[in-house]
Amino acid sequence: MLGSVSEIDAVTARKQAKKVLVEAVLDGLPRQRKSAKSPTFSEFVETYWRDIARGWKPSTVGRNWHAWTNMLMPEFGPCRVVLVTREDIVRWRDGCAGADACKFNRSVPVLSSLFQYAEALKITPTGSNPCRGIPRYKTRLLERYLTPKEFQRLGRELVEAEAEFPAQVAIIRLLLFTGARISEIRDLQWDWVKPPHLMLPDSKTGPKAIYLNSQAIAVLKGVKRTKGCPFVFPNPSLTKPITIQRWWATFRRQCALPDVRIHDLRHSFASVAISQNVPMATIGSLLGHVLPETTARYAHLADDHIADAAQRVSGFLAQAIGVSR
Repeated sequence: MLGSVSEIDAVTARKQAKKVLVEAVLDGLPRQRKSAKSPTFSEFVETYWRDIARGWKPSTVGRNWHAWTNMLMPEFGPCRVVLVTREDIVRWRDGCAGADACKFNRSVPVLSSLFQYAEALKITPTGSNPCRGIPRYKTRLLERYLTPKEFQRLGRELVEAEAEFPAQVAIIRLLLFTGARISEIRDLQWDWVKPPHLMLPDSKTGPKAIYLNSQAIAVLKGVKRTKGCPFVFPNPSLTKPITIQRWWATFRRQCALPDVRIHDLRHSFASVAISQNVPMATIGSLLGHVLPETTARYAHLADDHIADAAQRVSGFLAQAIGVSR
């Protein structure tokens, strides 16, 4: 007995009961699946982090550790790795419906990787990863594409802001002309500028070459270089790259575009490329996508473009043959 309802709440009782059940089941396992080969997740994560995390980027380390401490440890920390089943994963998933759906989607790959490494160390049987095939929640992709009129409005405001905020304006123009990620332009160093490319030693997808068109090259030529500073866009102290998020939050409202995120400039680059009939594979190369399915998220834009063209053609033909509709 764990205690009366006046002594312990339901959530705590369930956690304690789960721990008691785990130990009871573990007592019934063969000896070789106990002791050193049957760590809890909280114990095993130390081994996993020591061996695996050293090869991650700092941003990946932070993101995955956040997933562990906030989503995985409260649920699986005291559980023995060998005893967690697919039913446990499904139950956890069902409990994340609603507000925690996105958190589940970001956390389940980390949990799956933990199980995968447990298999590699022979802690669990080969092919036993209970996360395999667990569906993620469908979430609405936040995508925003600038219209031609919005591009014009943005362009006019950039001209107005250039005298006071030259670095910020240059960054936005480079994002528009290259479709690059904000970190790839904001953190740019002069040693990486090798026209007609930016040769990045690292990015979200590893080393990357970004093609510089004539417009992008013109923007870079207009950037004043600070002697002794490696950064193209340094902060006032010249010690690290500039930060523009707060500036962008104010500037986009001046453009009457309060819902446009900086990353939406990358989406808009892809949208314009599709409207200009650039092949999907070429767009993927321009954006630096490693996998074709990453670029495929823009396929609906191509369908919309084709549908619009078909409507315009049929409209002309209908008018020509005297059909009102």
